[in-house]
Amino acid sequence: MPFVTIDGQPLHYIEKGRGPAVLLAGSYLWDQTMWAPQIDALSQHYRVIALDLWGHGQSGRLPDGTISLDDISRQALGLLDYLNIDRIALVGLSVGGMWGARLALAAPQRVSGLVMMDTYVGIEPEPTRQYYFSLLKQIEEAGVITPSLLDIVVPIFFRPGIDPQSALYQNFRASLAALPADRLRESIVPMGRITFGRSDLLPRLSELNPETTLVMCGDQDTPRPPLEAQEMAELIGCPFLLVPEAGHISNLENPRFVTEVLLKFLGERN
Repeated sequence: MPFVTIDGQPLHYIEKGRGPAVLLAGSYLWDQTMWAPQIDALSQHYRVIALDLWGHGQSGRLPDGTISLDDISRQALGLLDYLNIDRIALVGLSVGGMWGARLALAAPQRVSGLVMMDTYVGIEPEPTRQYYFSLLKQIEEAGVITPSLLDIVVPIFFRPGIDPQSALYQNFRASLAALPADRLRESIVPMGRITFGRSDLLPRLSELNPETTLVMCGDQDTPRPPLEAQEMAELIGCPFLLVPEAGHISNLENPRFVTEVLLKFLGERN
């Protein structure tokens, strides 16, 4: 398994395929395997890289001094430097879109295209920020995501009508239940506070290139509703697309639709 040491910690990533580089940046509480349908399809034409966020998957704990999404984007640039990749198309879902937009603004010459999925780069609305912080505090104190907390957290990621007995739903729930106390306290909880305590990037969205940017959102995304995505697309001046029959993890709830859109978007830029 490939790793690179960044800021003193091992960052895990996978790499598959050849061609122009595509970086897949996933959601909080998910590892790089969430991109499996897209990796299989995109790697037929592209060099696909997908990383595990700190404390997720096989990556090490959140490095000391990592306090913002700008730090996460800088660390991702470190991965690109290690791989000798000058330019990428970046596809970021949820927190991946939050730090992905920051990477595109910090190093525009290195981003050939940006897809922001089920994300929002404005500040977290105060009621939801306080709510998420209260959940994070409960997880930190318990050292485990308890069954009652799982009943709250897991449904957030899916469309309301999903079958809770489906493999997608149950596997995600099991992965959260298995997280050990040290990983939760050292990485997952602090990463959540970084995510939901993020600064406002909306005033800078007009700096992104509307010709090479796309905003997508599941039509039934609850935590990041379509109105947020539409607001960002209007500020950028770029296309906005709804993913039908999908919640927050839209790439897994409607993988065929998302993959086809990504192939079209990437094909127009390479």
